[in-house]
Amino acid sequence: MYKIISKKELNASVTQMEIEAPLVAKKAKAGQFIILRVDEEGERIPLTVAGTDPEKGTVKIIFQIVGATTARLNHKKEGDFLQDFVGPLGEATKTEGIRKVCIIGGGVGCAIAMPVAEAFHRLQADVTGIIGFRNKEIVILEEEFSRCCSRLYVMTDDGSHGKAGNVTIPLKELLEAEECFDEIIAIGPLIMMKFVVETARPYDIPVTVSMNPIMIDGTGMCGCCRLTLVKEGERVTKFACVDGPDFNGYEVDFDEAMSRNRMYNDFERHAYEETCNLFKEAR
Repeated sequence: MYKIISKKELNASVTQMEIEAPLVAKKAKAGQFIILRVDEEGERIPLTVAGTDPEKGTVKIIFQIVGATTARLNHKKEGDFLQDFVGPLGEATKTEGIRKVCIIGGGVGCAIAMPVAEAFHRLQADVTGIIGFRNKEIVILEEEFSRCCSRLYVMTDDGSHGKAGNVTIPLKELLEAEECFDEIIAIGPLIMMKFVVETARPYDIPVTVSMNPIMIDGTGMCGCCRLTLVKEGERVTKFACVDGPDFNGYEVDFDEAMSRNRMYNDFERHAYEETCNLFKEAR
């Protein structure tokens, strides 16, 4: 059992928790993830490690309440326990040899992008941050990004905070001004990452994207997290849980990934509504 040490609401639908998990805290690195179960009957869900404190033995997770399991997780309070908390899983984000990096986060994807930005900052790399949200009500982690980025661009679709527009606007302006990044790292909705890749393509700058598809066992055995990469005209299957979650953005078949991610939308919505009704009846 894994104790919830702290719980904090970042916005109306995004929650941050600190979980007591000393072995995971000791080994986890930026870009890796854990798989948890809320209770004995719960499903397994992957969540990216949003930070660790090895001395306290705690791991920070940030999640958006979008389905039945995240609703159950959010119903937990400080001092409650989680059934399972397994990790770290996946490959850590590669930082070697990168001295100038642009890190782009979209929405709750900023929870994944933030520890990556912090890792580069600790290595004394020059970090440019671009974070985007629909509106000011859902902005998260702006302070944390400002502490580890030499430049930070905050974008909102409606212009209610920061500048109006999406994350590709400042990226394109920087690239047109001949900014030479060693790497661009994009983490967020699939459609956002796809357009970041297309924006960077004419400039021949490496783009890494973090893929978080449907996942069950975290070992590659279930096959749910398979992705198609296109390398030199050949289609290659990879598994996000063991081969990723980071991949070369120019190789990812985003259209296929988006189609697969929509497969269980109706089922998840039904499960979420049932869970919410259970909580209402319990009050």
